[in-house]
Formats: sequence, C-alpha cells, structure tokens
Amino acid sequence: MSGPDLPVTQDTPSIRLIGTLAAAGALAGLLIVMVHVWAQPRIQEHQARVLREAIQEVLASPAHTTALYLVDGALTDQLPAGADSLALERVFLGFDDSNRPVGVAIIGAKPGFQDVIRLIFGYDPASGQVLGMKILESKETPGLGDKIEKDSAFVAEFDGIDTPLLGVKPGAGRGRIGEVDMITGATISARTVIAIINDRVEAMAPLLEAYAGRVAARDRGN
Repeated sequence: MSGPDLPVTQDTPSIRLIGTLAAAGALAGLLIVMVHVWAQPRIQEHQARVLREAIQEVLASPAHTTALYLVDGALTDQLPAGADSLALERVFLGFDDSNRPVGVAIIGAKPGFQDVIRLIFGYDPASGQVLGMKILESKETPGLGDKIEKDSAFVAEFDGIDTPLLGVKPGAGRGRIGEVDMITGATISARTVIAIINDRVEAMAPLLEAYAGRVAARDRGN
C-alpha cells in the first residue's frame, strides 16, 4: 500500500540565487554612494563653520584671516595650482582692522587617554604666548577627561600664557612662567593638551619666522 503523494520541491538554481544576491549588493552599494554624495558636502560645510568659529575664538575675533599652507617645508599664502587646500597642512593668520597681524591659529592632535585629541590654539609669534585654546575633537572619559574642554578654569589658563608650557599638579606650582595646573582625575588628557601645543609651537615657530621674513623682504621690494 502506497503512502500519500508528497509535494515535489525544486531547488532554486544556483545561478539565479547568485544573481539575486549580486543585484541586492549592487543596490545597497548604490544607496551607500548616493547617501555619501548627499552628506559629504554638508559634513564639510559643518566642519568649515566649526573651524571658522574656533579660529575667531582663539584669536579673539580678528577682523579677517588668511590661510598659510605648508608646501615643501615652508609656509606660503599662495595655494599651489591644482592643490587641494584640505589636503595641505594649514595655519590661519589673523589681522586687526589696521591689517596688522594679531596671531596665528594652529591645529594639532595627539592620542589622549581614550582617543585622539584634536585642538586649535592661538599663538603670537612675537611674544611666544598662547592666546587661547579650544578642543575640536575629543572622546575622553565623560566627567573626567572631557574636562579639558568643559572645565572653564583649565581652558582659561591658555589665555595669554608663555610657551613652552609646563603642567603642574593643582596647587603645586610656584608661579613660574608657562605653568598650567593639571586637572585632578584627568592628568593624561591635560598633559596631552600641553604636549600638542608645545610640539606644534616648536615645529611652526621657525616656519612662521621665515614666512614673516619673506613678507617683509617682499614689502621692501615694493
């Protein structure tokens, strides 16, 4: 006695399955590209706005600024033909209403306790002073490391301080020039901020001096 007939199943051909997966993958890839194309200009616009505002803050609202590009080991205010300005290292020279330089905004970054800390600071080459500091990017521990941007007393220490900077324990300083009180519980993050500024000043100060010399010579020639 035979049993009931069972439904006959057919395996989906492998080529059809591969084609379906390939089409789905291509569609997903297209959507990702479209989202990127749509979002990228907006991201860049936001980053540019944040940078402009930060430059104004660390240079105490200059009348106008100009970008200096690091090209072949020297700073220049002329962007090389065909060069991408975002791909070159830049500093930003600020001027007052009389077109006199008031300082330079310099960007720097180093690994902190959790992740890379990226900041911008104002610097006066003539006096060797830091004019102000602002954190641009940080993922330091909330409530501890993030005090490098949220602790107003710490941030204020970089307003008109001589370089090189020296980190000291809170209350342990002797009033020496360039001393910065650390943040209790965020020593690594605070020391990273100091290291970034010291390293960038050491690297950029001679380049800024050389640029100023070339500008002075050019003005005398005119």
